[in-house]
Amino acid sequence: MRAIYKKEFKSYFNSMMGYVFVAFLLVAVSIYFSGYNLGMGYPLLGITLSSVTFLFLILVPVLTMRSLSEEQKNKTDQLLYTSPVSVGEIVFGKYLALVSVFAIPMVVICFYPIIMDAYGTIDFGMAYVAIFGFFLLGCAYISVGLFISSITESQIIAAVISFSVLLFSYLMSGIAGFFSDTAITSLLAFTVLLLVFCLIYYIMAKNIIASCGVFVIGEVILVVLYFVKKTWFEGAIAKVLGTFDLTAASTNMIQNGILDITDIVFYLSIIGLFLFFTVQSIQKKRWS
Repeated sequence: MRAIYKKEFKSYFNSMMGYVFVAFLLVAVSIYFSGYNLGMGYPLLGITLSSVTFLFLILVPVLTMRSLSEEQKNKTDQLLYTSPVSVGEIVFGKYLALVSVFAIPMVVICFYPIIMDAYGTIDFGMAYVAIFGFFLLGCAYISVGLFISSITESQIIAAVISFSVLLFSYLMSGIAGFFSDTAITSLLAFTVLLLVFCLIYYIMAKNIIASCGVFVIGEVILVVLYFVKKTWFEGAIAKVLGTFDLTAASTNMIQNGILDITDIVFYLSIIGLFLFFTVQSIQKKRWS
């Protein structure tokens, strides 16, 4: 795994990908930092970091689009699959390389509270909790991008899908507000979500019978639950959609500087879940 990690990490800086990611993120954060914290005198670094979370929608797809798609396109993934290293170690090594690239600008950002302290008094605890929350959010987005890179050979398609998924997650709180609290609205929305899930499953498994079977079984379960306990569906879609909002869980840490164990567990669970999905996606292609 160490060899894969080193190879992947170096590859980002053998090309311009790593330099562009680091430079773009640092320039953007520095502009907001100069304006908010130094120019206007805001003592909270979280204001700056929460203002630039939208950058992940662009930077993460660009960073992760080649991680596994390029291997599939060049057929070099076959060499990895036949190596003595397990698929899990391959995925984890690539993920650590991506996180290491992301960690470089984060190390620089860690000096920002010290700069702020030279011009006034700040709460270092809140500042570094905000940085930690920002880092966790980025790591979660990277795990999503890595998974999407594993399901297609095209880097462009991987970047577009990653951007769309992350944008959908970023806007989720607003999207959830469009739905009424009625039970029938939730039932229809769950049907659409089930259809999207089955479509994604078909893209990965290429099995139309299994995909249709999952949809039919899932829809029957939804309809039965609707008629048995209609109250369960009242306002349920808003709650379910809220779980897809990755940014919301970071609010306590980034904006308020509050270290919440539940938020940390949430992000670690998201990272573990999408790394697991990535392993399963590769395993499926490996044996097919």
